[in-house]
Amino acid sequence: MRQQPFGKGGPQVSLIGQGTWYLDRADRSRAIAALQRGIDAGMTHIDTAEMYGDAELVIADAIAGKRDSLFLVSKVLPSNASRRGAITACERSLQRLKTDYLDCYLLHWRGSFPLEDTVDAFEELIAAGKIRSWGVSNFDTDDLNELLAVSGRGKIACNQVLYHLQERAIEHAVIPWCEKHGVAVVAYSPFGHDEFPSPRSRGGEVLQSIADNHKATPRQVTLSFLARAPSVFPIPKASSPEHAAENAGAGNLVLTASEIFTIDQAFPRGPKPRGLPML
Repeated sequence: MRQQPFGKGGPQVSLIGQGTWYLDRADRSRAIAALQRGIDAGMTHIDTAEMYGDAELVIADAIAGKRDSLFLVSKVLPSNASRRGAITACERSLQRLKTDYLDCYLLHWRGSFPLEDTVDAFEELIAAGKIRSWGVSNFDTDDLNELLAVSGRGKIACNQVLYHLQERAIEHAVIPWCEKHGVAVVAYSPFGHDEFPSPRSRGGEVLQSIADNHKATPRQVTLSFLARAPSVFPIPKASSPEHAAENAGAGNLVLTASEIFTIDQAFPRGPKPRGLPML
């Protein structure tokens, strides 16, 4: 599994990570097995959130004895993102994950509390050794500019945003902003939300043809395409150990310029939307 810096000056993190939204709705033993298979295959970046039900509890069982080799991320809900509320929420996540620290802690989306309060909480958590870095999720460029003015340069580790073949809006401004400012881009729902291209569709046929060239799968090709920019880290969720292994296989797949062009033509990014898409 290839690794790359998580933002400017950040640690080396696996190119492909593991998302855990709805993980708690799956069979628990199967979910644990999927996470562990992914870790063993090199997907050591694990992303979760307090909003994800009991996902943090499932992860705690999956990572027992493996914590030190992982890049573990969780998120605070906007309703808990006051200075005191964010600290309490983080401590609660640490308890549920059975760990002493998070590698990165994110504001899940922009809420009503001033960004200054949330940033102060994050910096206090860093000083206490409870988190090693912080970032945000679902922030458009105007939000990022405001956050940068509050935090100063070099503080924002990442921005986690919706990104898949049929939703490429972040390529217009968000990815360029993040690359300019040394911020990692974490791509959630990289296969879409129950809308991965059908094998019988034109786009599906393109993915299959390219996959055949690499002895890979269309999903592996998709992850490689999304991760073609050095700032982007896709975090697909796996519902089974076999699916986790398939996702991990994308970590060493490198597409040619011609293949990237072909996928770009089959799944055009479209015009810049008025607002940032999110789930």
